[in-house]
Amino acid sequence: MFVRAIALAALIATSAAAAPAVSEADFTTTNFRFADGQTLPELKQHYRTIGTPIRNAMGEVINAVMIGHGTGGTGAQFLQPQFARLFEPGGTLDAGKYFIILPDAIGHGGSSKPSDGLKMAFPAYDYGDMVRAQGLLLDTLGVKKLRLLMGTSMGCMMGFQFGVDLPDRAQAIMPLACNVIELAGRNRMWRAMAIQAIKADPDWQGGNYTKQPLNGMRVGVALQAMASSAPVRMQADFPTRAAADAAAERAMAQGLASSADANDRLYQLDASRNYKPLARLSRIAVPITWVNSADDFINPPGVGQPAAWVKAMPKGKYVLIPESAETRGHSTHTWSVFWEGELKALLARSQ
Repeated sequence: MFVRAIALAALIATSAAAAPAVSEADFTTTNFRFADGQTLPELKQHYRTIGTPIRNAMGEVINAVMIGHGTGGTGAQFLQPQFARLFEPGGTLDAGKYFIILPDAIGHGGSSKPSDGLKMAFPAYDYGDMVRAQGLLLDTLGVKKLRLLMGTSMGCMMGFQFGVDLPDRAQAIMPLACNVIELAGRNRMWRAMAIQAIKADPDWQGGNYTKQPLNGMRVGVALQAMASSAPVRMQADFPTRAAADAAAERAMAQGLASSADANDRLYQLDASRNYKPLARLSRIAVPITWVNSADDFINPPGVGQPAAWVKAMPKGKYVLIPESAETRGHSTHTWSVFWEGELKALLARSQ
């Protein structure tokens, strides 16, 4: 364990110097129709790219890798050293070999979202809408089929959604940290409680607020901090009451800073309401490696039967990372050192 900790620190320390260049752009779709029947005259999707596309004789990009982020995040989260080391020269997703696409999903980051002006009149998007929009983004980039589709947390669920909705558009899929059943039980409850807390704050004003309803938002920040926690690691990191109190204060401040708008947050948390790909998993015929963590509060191993359900996919593999003082709970999905070997194996078996 101590040896792995040293290796992990060394990997992070060396990654910043070799970080590849990142480009940013926007793609706008006109008259985008959502599943609920609403339409936006213009739907903007912000995205980042790393590397250079390689095209076949028909002009189609053949080396594209798309990676989907988590709830409330953006594609920028994959530029952190613990993940971005994959993109370095000689890395498993070397940007000299692959064309990396890091989109901001609808409702997130630089993409169209309620806080752009429509507030609660913004269409009630769901994961199906988000995946369909990303399919249009791939079209405009000239990507008929992804070499690899990855995703963490919400991006993991969108990976399964993508696989069942657009089964011919990825050569391999690697979903990290999610389940394939309807979001119910505790997973839905903490999201519902966060939504209810914002709406119960008098400052929310039905979404037409003049100042952010911070008291309501604090509840959601606290719930997500616990949902993303890793108990064994956090006990080791904050072994005293004073250390834990200081960490809680920092987590609250950071959470409020990243949850910039209450309406955006409501939509982000509710976008999973229609998610339940389990019955359609057989549509995913390409190699897929589904990775969860034993210390994931949001997707604990005792909920459901992932090891059995993965068999519905002809070339599926399920991996459960064991808990340790080094794993990161739900956030283990962003620490590539824990699952990079599985990524290499997936790339090899999907050639």
